[in-house]
Amino acid sequence: MILVDEVRCEIHSGELYVGLILGKDGHQSHHLILLPGEALRVSWQTANQWAQDSGGDLPSRRELALLFANRRECFQDRWYWSSEKHAADSFYAWNQFFGTGTQYDDHISNQMLARAVRRMSIR
Repeated sequence: MILVDEVRCEIHSGELYVGLILGKDGHQSHHLILLPGEALRVSWQTANQWAQDSGGDLPSRRELALLFANRRECFQDRWYWSSEKHAADSFYAWNQFFGTGTQYDDHISNQMLARAVRRMSIR
């Protein structure tokens, strides 16, 4: 159990607390928790299904940046899928390289790694 801003975040075995995500207006949005496990060499669609089967979701681009800042040691120096498709082309989705923190878009059929997260809402 972690007490952050008087909110209790239940952390299950194997999970890691990542930090607080701020909304676009600067207000607290949610707490981010990294789930155990990793999918290897999967397409974007397969990564999404794997994350849901793991009890979470793929992280957003903003969440990937926080994961790089706070839990980089939990990732290989490889590319990881985000949950976000590219706004201009639905055949592309965003990803992040954990060697440098660079974010880029790539075709959804390409194979990358994936991690799942869960979100704890702030009430």
